[in-house]
Amino acid sequence: MNQPKTDFGIGVEILVAEDSPTQAEQLKHYLTARGYTVTVVGNGKQALAAALERKPRLVITDIVMPEMDGYDLCKEIKSQAGLADVPVILLTSLSTAHDVLKGLECGADNFIRKPYDEKYLLSRVEYILANQELRKSERMRVGVHLYFAGQTYFITSERHQILDLLISTYEEAVRINEDLETKQRELSREHDLLRERTSQLAEANKQLEAFSYSVAHDLRAPLRQINGFVSVLIDDFASQLGPAAERHLQTIREGSEKMGRMVDDLLNLARLDRKEMELKITPLNSTVNVVLTELQAQCANRKIEWDIGSLPSVACDPGLMKLAFTNLLSNAVKYTLRKDLAVIQVGQVLLDGHVTLFVRDNGAGFNLQHASKLFGVFQRFHAADEFEGSGVGLATVQRIIRKHGGRIWAEAEPGKGATFYFTLGRIFPLP
Repeated sequence: MNQPKTDFGIGVEILVAEDSPTQAEQLKHYLTARGYTVTVVGNGKQALAAALERKPRLVITDIVMPEMDGYDLCKEIKSQAGLADVPVILLTSLSTAHDVLKGLECGADNFIRKPYDEKYLLSRVEYILANQELRKSERMRVGVHLYFAGQTYFITSERHQILDLLISTYEEAVRINEDLETKQRELSREHDLLRERTSQLAEANKQLEAFSYSVAHDLRAPLRQINGFVSVLIDDFASQLGPAAERHLQTIREGSEKMGRMVDDLLNLARLDRKEMELKITPLNSTVNVVLTELQAQCANRKIEWDIGSLPSVACDPGLMKLAFTNLLSNAVKYTLRKDLAVIQVGQVLLDGHVTLFVRDNGAGFNLQHASKLFGVFQRFHAADEFEGSGVGLATVQRIIRKHGGRIWAEAEPGKGATFYFTLGRIFPLP
């Protein structure tokens, strides 16, 4: 059957009901640019009055409007003898199956989702206007009961109205599918870019670790030479040196020994990054007990109250986990040196639904304003003459925890001690 042609342009009036001035102006611009005469109103009641007065060829209405929504406006138009043949397009951001069925039920001729494409909107308008005369010549009414999601819809409509809605629904589905394919391609490109950058970062880290290892390794030989010759001067030429010269040489030896320890710590840190983990289910109480035994010499002549709680078993590298506890507990022993009675706790708490381990002391503490530097290499919050150390221990602990899929953070206050919290990837209850 041939479709009658419609002369688009002057004399073809379209009524627009839209309560958003911005969207109404945009829609009017699209339609008038194509040659239509457009009347704009701000709600359903005004639209019904304008439709009765002006008898437009087409009504385009938003659904969510004050006083009368688009569904009720559509029903009113279809119930008026002089307006029953006027097509109605529902233009809305609502797009669920219930919304479409309600549009069918009230007699709407089309359902276009916001945000809409200008070309698609105009093609729907032209299609509906082109078929308007055909609808007038075929008065067959069709009643359909639709059952969906526990609700029954009775749809009374012309055959072509249902056909139009099916076509528009299909076209909308095609458009949505094209949008999804475009977004999928964009996500795929972003994923490839992220993978490339991750690979570049891994390579840069690998080179940086190799450089650190090489520098630290190459520094050891000249440090041994410095320390060796200083020792020769002190041991073999002490009688020829004055007290001041001997003190200077002693300072040089202490400095070279300290730098040697820092180089060794840096080498150990570089080795840690390269070490492959060997995971075993390990009861942490046993690990802590071994560390405490090794710390006995460091704790000699000290009053320390140990409070070791019940700790879980974890899937970890036992050697690395022992190293983490060694650093945390030796730090606690060191920074409680000024306390008459040191109190050091090890335990577990539940934070945000995660089992969290902690090591707490009542020692020197630190200012949390500098917490961002806490786990940096060679970062220290206390002078070397107060507390010894190279500033690598906490950096080592952080890397161990990260290798186990966890994180570490601290709470502290100057003079009131510190608490180090950390999580691990997999934790098991004790048998």
